[in-house]
Amino acid sequence: MTSLRKLGSSGLEVFPLSLGGNVFGWTADEAASFAVLDAYTAAGGNFLDTADSYSAWVDGNSGGESETIIGKWLGARKNRDDVVIATKVSQHPDFPGLSAANIKAAADASLRRLGTDRIDLYYTHFDKPEIPVEEIIGALDELVKAGKVRAIGASNISAARLAESLDFSDREGLARYVALQPQYNLVSRDTYEGELQAVASRQGLAAVPYYALASGFLTGKYRAGETVDSPRRAGAGKHLETERGRKVLAALDDIAESHTVPVATVALAWLAAQPTVAAPIASARTVEQLPALLGVADLSLTEAELGRLTEASA
Repeated sequence: MTSLRKLGSSGLEVFPLSLGGNVFGWTADEAASFAVLDAYTAAGGNFLDTADSYSAWVDGNSGGESETIIGKWLGARKNRDDVVIATKVSQHPDFPGLSAANIKAAADASLRRLGTDRIDLYYTHFDKPEIPVEEIIGALDELVKAGKVRAIGASNISAARLAESLDFSDREGLARYVALQPQYNLVSRDTYEGELQAVASRQGLAAVPYYALASGFLTGKYRAGETVDSPRRAGAGKHLETERGRKVLAALDDIAESHTVPVATVALAWLAAQPTVAAPIASARTVEQLPALLGVADLSLTEAELGRLTEASA
């Protein structure tokens, strides 16, 4: 049985891999999404990550498709108490921004789509610096006091605004962020390491990194001279053009071979071992893609292996 990790000071305990719901209603239809969700939870997974805006960017979609699929799955499986659901606010076409009124209206819409009475972890998806932290935290605190939200987090926020928000929460005795969702992986370290990571460490926040596999690059399927049919190929393939990308891939190949595990498992294991990180986020559009992700729960890299990857990605 894989040990669950504590999510900051929230009291929530989560599997060391958060299943990304961005593909549900996009590259995975309802049936495929149900199959992935079933396989993930059967393996011991309990941490689902989505957002109210997933997947508004797809032609014919309006946002909320991922939450709707997860809600239907929860209703069909009757397992709401067994999973930790994280969703986000600020990017839905009908609920843009972080005004107090919008945060509360968007939360109610998310609850309806998810078919539940509470959101376990509610993130501000993209910070809006024009909105005072007092208004944002005040609205989130109301949701917590109403029992609609159990814990709050922030994604895509500066170190200064994060610190200001935490200070306000402490000063006023209001709900405070327990988790941070930054972009962070072996080829994108400066998006988290530095002052943002320092604030999270000082304040006891858990990091739940997105783009943990760099849009698929860190699965190892993108190689020089090879064509991959994927909607993410442009973003992932660009790393092959950098010396860092090639060095990281070479190190991942060697370490994966020594452990007889997929390259993606090693990339996630490095991330899961970094300070403050509770659970990387990775998505799977098919059941076949899941084992490489789930393997992070069982793979412990040596200090030498971690050091080699850290050096290659510098």
